[in-house]
Amino acid sequence: MNKEPFIWDNYSDQPHVIKDKAYKKAMRKKHLKDFIKLFFSSIFILPIAIFLMKFFRGKNQASNEEFYGIGVNLDKGEIQHELVEELGVKNLIIRFPLRDIKNIDLYVEFAQKFNKTSKKDILLNIMQDRQNIQNPKLLKENLELVFTKFATLVNEYQIATTINRAKWGFFSVQEYLNFYKIAQDLKEEKYPNIKLLGPSVIDFEYYYNVRAMFNFQNIKYDIVSSLLYVDRRGSPRNTQYGFFDTKNKIDLLYSLVKLSNKCKNEIYITEVNWPISNTAPYAPTSEKECVSLEDYTKYMLDYFKIARDSKKIKRVYWHQLVATGYGLVDNRDGKIVKYPQFYAFKEMIKK
Repeated sequence: MNKEPFIWDNYSDQPHVIKDKAYKKAMRKKHLKDFIKLFFSSIFILPIAIFLMKFFRGKNQASNEEFYGIGVNLDKGEIQHELVEELGVKNLIIRFPLRDIKNIDLYVEFAQKFNKTSKKDILLNIMQDRQNIQNPKLLKENLELVFTKFATLVNEYQIATTINRAKWGFFSVQEYLNFYKIAQDLKEEKYPNIKLLGPSVIDFEYYYNVRAMFNFQNIKYDIVSSLLYVDRRGSPRNTQYGFFDTKNKIDLLYSLVKLSNKCKNEIYITEVNWPISNTAPYAPTSEKECVSLEDYTKYMLDYFKIARDSKKIKRVYWHQLVATGYGLVDNRDGKIVKYPQFYAFKEMIKK
């Protein structure tokens, strides 16, 4: 068994797939009971949610300023402060990995600089690691430090990300619920004014949402977060399972939110993009799923329109500003090249 099965890929800004198959199999087996709970809750809840999803009407009337968001990262450099001002976007999501807790002051300084020209609304994406998942005492100490350090800058915190991918650290939804509960308890004890987001399921795997949102645990999500990627379908108008295009995926998610007693009727899509052709190894997928810059721009504009027209999504954060393989700006070799989608994003916000 490898000493460290979780390895970060600096090109695509995500963990590598766990290569230690024996470790992965052992962990899956350990959490088998939770997968059984996931299965039975899903076969009961999902059909009801699908049946009712067209009866729930969205009421969100967000302005451009409220609706559009963008992801920025400390490791993408200072140029992002300038680029954010050029875009005219107010809502930012910043990744903060708990594995880098020792450098927290650098993240605080990075976040502060976005407010120099105009006040930004910052959502902090607190990214889990295996050490914090396994050590509740350490997690509580680290979360308290995060909430304290960012107190004057951040009011909304996404508690963990991509909970349905083992390479990100969680091997069951129960592990995530235990993780989230520590943040919730801290909020109730010391930080009552902050908002917590979850469960941060990626892609159209709503059976994980069911397990996270329909259970007997004392869990409350102030805002529901979803990493609703549809890139493997191509156009956001294309369907999965013959019926679920982006609009219907949003309708079903909203239906789950309305039916659950663990969340309010607010949804943020906190991560979405398309991978860009001929950018390997920076693209987060294989070349098969990648699209041209022209298609990327078209799909991005269409995705935002679908989400906004649904009136069921309060905000969408594009992932992300600077990323050669999937973002709005290419920064290879230290050069800043704005993709066509950068200018399209800028114009979209103005309209």
